[in-house]
Amino acid sequence: MTNPSQAAAGGASPAVGGIDTSVPSIARVYDYLLGGKHYYEVDRVASEAMIDAVPETTLLAAANRSFIRRAVRFLVGESGIDQILDIGSGLPTAGNVHEIAQEINPNTRIVYVDKDPIVLANGRALLSANENTIVITADLRDPEAIFENPETRRMLDFDRPLAVILGGILMHIEDEEDPLGIVATIRDRLPAGSYLVHSGCADPGEPRARELNQIFYEYNMGSRCFRPTEEQAEFFTGLELVEPGLTACSKWRPSFDFPDPDNPAHEMVIGGIGRKS
Repeated sequence: MTNPSQAAAGGASPAVGGIDTSVPSIARVYDYLLGGKHYYEVDRVASEAMIDAVPETTLLAAANRSFIRRAVRFLVGESGIDQILDIGSGLPTAGNVHEIAQEINPNTRIVYVDKDPIVLANGRALLSANENTIVITADLRDPEAIFENPETRRMLDFDRPLAVILGGILMHIEDEEDPLGIVATIRDRLPAGSYLVHSGCADPGEPRARELNQIFYEYNMGSRCFRPTEEQAEFFTGLELVEPGLTACSKWRPSFDFPDPDNPAHEMVIGGIGRKS
């Protein structure tokens, strides 16, 4: 596959292979911040604007990814979960959900969901020989379509506990798109014993959060990306929070390799896991 960053350089067409390269993609921006290679010029510009405003932006992306990895180890290694629905999964990166899960339990089944067609193309290439992991194209804004997708239903058994991962995706859903309603629909579809994983940016009441939120808005990636922690706690309504609750990702069962753990910027990205009784 041609590196999108190269394909879009030098004033490339706003559409490459049916992909709109005139606006940033959340998945590709995240890939850039994590040091990946699958992005276009518009994604690089948006990412660099964030880094210029808040140099710790790359640290926040790494912290979120580290939290997701630790969450998967908890789900599969400690809680016995063997089916995962990762919505808004983003582009493949080192230490993917399926790699961590299947290292613990090779029979773990994973469905990756993203609306960016580059994710589908890269994911299918990566997973062509993995019969327990698939990628589908769908939008979090229509959760019923995700659950009813034939490929999802082929891979996952909704009569048994599973985990749904919403890693850094709800922050890009506008208030008028009803993020609470979207998550309520997901919670209602989960059988008892299932888990919901959520992470996202938070506003701890400091100017850097507001600066980043403004950049997200300017680049059409959301106007309410930095919701207060108490608002995000509502995503877990009716669920039992796993200790230590909804907290800074740096404080959620940190591992020895957690990046720059004492940096105060970590208060701007939070995560938590809830269990359905």
